[in-house]
Amino acid sequence: MRRLSMKDRPFPTLRRAAGKSAKTTGSRGRPSKRPSKRSAGRRRRPETWITRELALKGSAGLAGLVVVAAFVGLIGSDWAGRKVDDLADGLGRTSVALGLAVDEVFVEGRTRTHPGRLLVAVGVARGDPIFGFDPQVAKSRIEALPWVRHATVERRLPSVIYLRVAERRPMALWQTDGLLTVIDETGAVIPGARPEDFAGLTLVVGPDAPPHAAQLLRLLDDEPELSRRVVAAVRVGGRRWNLRFHGGTDVRLPETGAAEAWAQFARIERQHGVLQRDVDSIDLRLPDRLVVRTAPGEEPPKVSDDGKNT
Repeated sequence: MRRLSMKDRPFPTLRRAAGKSAKTTGSRGRPSKRPSKRSAGRRRRPETWITRELALKGSAGLAGLVVVAAFVGLIGSDWAGRKVDDLADGLGRTSVALGLAVDEVFVEGRTRTHPGRLLVAVGVARGDPIFGFDPQVAKSRIEALPWVRHATVERRLPSVIYLRVAERRPMALWQTDGLLTVIDETGAVIPGARPEDFAGLTLVVGPDAPPHAAQLLRLLDDEPELSRRVVAAVRVGGRRWNLRFHGGTDVRLPETGAAEAWAQFARIERQHGVLQRDVDSIDLRLPDRLVVRTAPGEEPPKVSDDGKNT
């Protein structure tokens, strides 16, 4: 967990949480002397007690004034509304005096979201009354940021705002109508993400490719060595995929039984090195055989459905 320090800035900067609160001592660094029994009886109440008493009275006054405002509002007057705002401001200042003011913002899960943009979305400055901060409003603003998928926002009294963000995970590059974008694990486009920053991701092509990309990539990961050689996957007819490998070979997966066909092709590739030849395409859509098309003049390999030469 990291802390967004709010000292000397209207908005905090990111740093790691650390430090302990110091113990209170006397004016010379020593514990203050214990008062005598005689002086204790005449001692004035501490200032904090007086302030809390005023806060309680102010709260009762506010409740009463809200009732009056509701009644006066029925006849179209805005005088009561102004009085409620004035009293609310006064109570906010009182709560700050009692230590109920924002002093720290802690955040977990932030990796790609810029801390400055996150703090602007939180919309709070050091010293603001903590009860004047609305977690739900902040949550909506944070989840509107490009990299944030979900956010949790809490007030932790007396002075801490706590954030937990779940960021989107770049999954693939998506190409359609000549436009290249970055999509997350749900298939949604990540606004502002630059494709050149994620050149190592698999390219998926086709209008309906994003919602099906996660399932395809999980299938490919079952054979990691072979999967690393796939550079693009093209969605065909909204039903199945063609895979493009390094070297330009296309492998056609079937509409049903794609996982079995992919595992079968991986066994054949390990035994016969089909992709090492000058092969244009490999069709896996027939359950009992591979259909291999080679470049002109190249002898196609002959393999059975169990990977043995025929």
